[in-house]
Amino acid sequence: MSHSKQSPSKHSLLGHDFLLITVMAILAGCGLIYEYLLSHYAGRVLGSVESAIYAMIGTMIVAMGIGAFLARWFKDAFTAFAWLESLIALVGMGCILAIASVIAVSYSLPHIFSDIFNLPADVVLNGYVFQKLQEWSRFLPYVFGLLLGLLIGMEIPLIARIRQHVYGRFLENNAGTIYGADYIGAGIGAAIWVSIMLAMPIMQAAAWTALFNIIAGLAFLWRYHSYVRYAKLLLVCHIALLVLFGFILMLGSSWMKDLSNVLYKDKVIYSEATKYQHLVLTERLSRNQPDPITDLYLNGRLQFSSIDEQIYHSMLVYPPLLASNRHDNVLIIGGGDGLALRDVLKWPVKEVTLIDLDAQLLSLFGHDDDEFNPPAAIHERLTKLNMHSMADPRSHIKVGDAFLEVERLLDEGKRFDTIIIDLPDPNHPDLNKMYSDYFYNHIRQLLAADGAMAVQSTSPYHAKKAFLSIGKTVKAAGFKHVEQYQQNIPSFGQWGWTIATTTGQSASARISDITSLPVASRWISKKYLLAAFVFPNHYFEQINDIEVNQLGSGTLYDYYRSAWQIESELYKN
Repeated sequence: MSHSKQSPSKHSLLGHDFLLITVMAILAGCGLIYEYLLSHYAGRVLGSVESAIYAMIGTMIVAMGIGAFLARWFKDAFTAFAWLESLIALVGMGCILAIASVIAVSYSLPHIFSDIFNLPADVVLNGYVFQKLQEWSRFLPYVFGLLLGLLIGMEIPLIARIRQHVYGRFLENNAGTIYGADYIGAGIGAAIWVSIMLAMPIMQAAAWTALFNIIAGLAFLWRYHSYVRYAKLLLVCHIALLVLFGFILMLGSSWMKDLSNVLYKDKVIYSEATKYQHLVLTERLSRNQPDPITDLYLNGRLQFSSIDEQIYHSMLVYPPLLASNRHDNVLIIGGGDGLALRDVLKWPVKEVTLIDLDAQLLSLFGHDDDEFNPPAAIHERLTKLNMHSMADPRSHIKVGDAFLEVERLLDEGKRFDTIIIDLPDPNHPDLNKMYSDYFYNHIRQLLAADGAMAVQSTSPYHAKKAFLSIGKTVKAAGFKHVEQYQQNIPSFGQWGWTIATTTGQSASARISDITSLPVASRWISKKYLLAAFVFPNHYFEQINDIEVNQLGSGTLYDYYRSAWQIESELYKN
């Protein structure tokens, strides 16, 4: 098709420029959101959120550079750009669903073959082929990231050529104008992602992003259809994309839920992306349990199972309360499920302050919040599990970043008889600061002289260096006596905690002096607790080589990530 050679008027050029620059800005915003979507989903699938995000961003940036080089192969910039936008919308809208589908199939095949060959119910095929298929499927986000990066990278060179063609001459500031629109659009896209889409179901976020991509493509096609080959076919493709958008917007989340069921060993009964994390609740029936067993996963990691969470929370709560002289005012940091709070409220406490960042998580477990309305059946199940602890008049719930809230409590002159820190493992740099010497120093200042503080401290078996670092960091924060203890939790394996006092005797010595438990427990006895302080011979022999986790150092995060990466490799082999 021959392109018109007539020189456009100045008014017409301004119209062209406005459209092209606006389209470029919209596409840049969409491209960045696609990048975040894939990074976010890769973090869920691969488990290591931080590594997945960095790897995905790096992959897409490199791919965009390659795409920019490949754009020179297309002689007809108008046609190439028009088709490119429809392809990006299709891939961007459907890639998450495609990845989830392949992963679901890869995890379903062993069970399908077990059924075909009529194997016993407790036998699941896990041979080399199945393991490799599952391993490869989990890296599909990077494959789609590479593909999307290649396509997005072609946009700027093509639209720069289109703009120059429209003007009919060489444009001295062409690259600067296009890149300016690209950077501003990307910034707007980042703001939309953080403020709106991060809390959306991931398929809805992908669909709405693709819609803007489709609209930009239609605007370009409307203005330059005379330059585009097969324009009518391309229009039909855009209409088909709009239909697909409607289906994904309405059904995508339910499709994803069904596919996600395969990633969990039990039935998924609730799935929600909050502003800070992805929550999944599963259930399974057991002949030995009157109620269904409920498991909570945050970002794909198991946080508790109702079958044995009592062991974990008893080991977290009883030692510091037993080691504290008084129990009037107790502080819980984290523990948004209200289960530690439930056990603390069994003691003669006057007030328990609980600080957690995620308002949606708190609402799910019983904290009144007009903004969030969890499903009634789920809410009832979880509040029954924590015995409506958040509705207790002695409970005082604070929604906020504990790192900042602790400083506010210090400014208010607050003191607590017992402090319990029930945070997720330090699997993200944002959590790393909550395990730092700086934070523990503030905790020490909040703790009454005759009180005790306990911290959940990950696995002493699977993440030994991280476990030891937490204990050493608490000691560096100025606590007089710092001890660590462990217990086996069936759902997690060997698990550990750190306990500390500021004056007088150590926590274990105080527990040893107790004649009887002031509050009866199904799991805890004096001998059971004291035995938990015993570790194998030479367990602490490497303690001098372990570093303190100073604020901003990332030491603990590195220990933790390295430990679980090694564990993952051992599991694969």
